[in-house]
Amino acid sequence: MNLSDKTRKALEKIGLTSYEIKTYSSLLKTGPITASDLSQKSGVPYSKIYEVLGTLEEKGWIGSDDSRPTQYFAKSPATAIQTSRQQFETEFKNNENIVLKELTPLYEQSGISEKPDIWIISGVINIATKILEMVDSCRSEVMIAIPKVAEELAKEALPKLRLLHDRGVDITILVSEDVDSETLKSLSRLATVKVKKGLFGGGIISDKRYVVLLLGEELGTTGTKEAVAIWADHSGLAGFAREYFEYLLKESKDVKSTKV
Repeated sequence: MNLSDKTRKALEKIGLTSYEIKTYSSLLKTGPITASDLSQKSGVPYSKIYEVLGTLEEKGWIGSDDSRPTQYFAKSPATAIQTSRQQFETEFKNNENIVLKELTPLYEQSGISEKPDIWIISGVINIATKILEMVDSCRSEVMIAIPKVAEELAKEALPKLRLLHDRGVDITILVSEDVDSETLKSLSRLATVKVKKGLFGGGIISDKRYVVLLLGEELGTTGTKEAVAIWADHSGLAGFAREYFEYLLKESKDVKSTKV
């Protein structure tokens, strides 16, 4: 079974070796089969086939029966991927605990103070440019709180939000109850949208790392008052902002989705 280069590279990044990929893809085509026959079908040397089958079974990609000789079969890709994800997360958590336990005291003893990348941005144009840049570069998740004063900026961001939606980015938007119905309708085609009474502040959190918090009174494209915002590339601050955002979501009303 010939796999595309894109799929082969993705499987390698997930953690499968070249031999494991050949073996698994062959099993998808052949169905249950013995190791010796599979060696011939897959092109994996007989001297390696049992080792490869063993690691694939440990990783949850294949199974075997009790027949003699043993027959091997492929598990569904969805099941295999989920097993790999769980194993990776468990292993990552274990390694995280080991690393933090030893390195955190060393960091604290060193007297080094963390210097996150945090900037104050002033002016409607500068803030709007930074927010649109964050939306444009988002890869997996974006959370946006839009007070009434930022409604015009939300309209400007619609084309970029459409691109994110088409790329499969998870978009969640919290809006003030006085945002007009047309804007609400447009946003709900692209994202999970909720309405919050008395939403005064606003901001955006991108990929759980980048955050803009709106501080000024005015954030429209034609406003005359000075707008001020904080921009940060800091996972800790983004995490705090995200927790508060999720708290606001619990206190908000759902907007019926009109996604297409």
